[in-house]
Amino acid sequence: MNRYGSLAASISICFMAGSALADGKSVYDASCGVCHMSGVAGSPKLGDKEEWVERIAQGNDVLLKHAIEGYQGKTGYMPAKGGFAHLSDDDVKAALEYMVQNSQ
Repeated sequence: MNRYGSLAASISICFMAGSALADGKSVYDASCGVCHMSGVAGSPKLGDKEEWVERIAQGNDVLLKHAIEGYQGKTGYMPAKGGFAHLSDDDVKAALEYMVQNSQ
């Protein structure tokens, strides 16, 4: 499956799942991983400590604001809620906590 097919499949899964995703890993797997698995648009890859260290140093409040509202950084672009507008702020927070926890 090409990258566009993968993106379409991920988006379909997200809409079927709605905003009631169970936990951070579920949100990551269904949404965030589309970019954060391969580093699309400069996104830090899950588990890459070097890519995450400066971001984590900013603190969770800043990271969460960027994830929810979107952010244009030095190395890339983060769309609001990763482009998955149906996600609740709590879903985004859970996914962010999962990513940070697995990238320290």
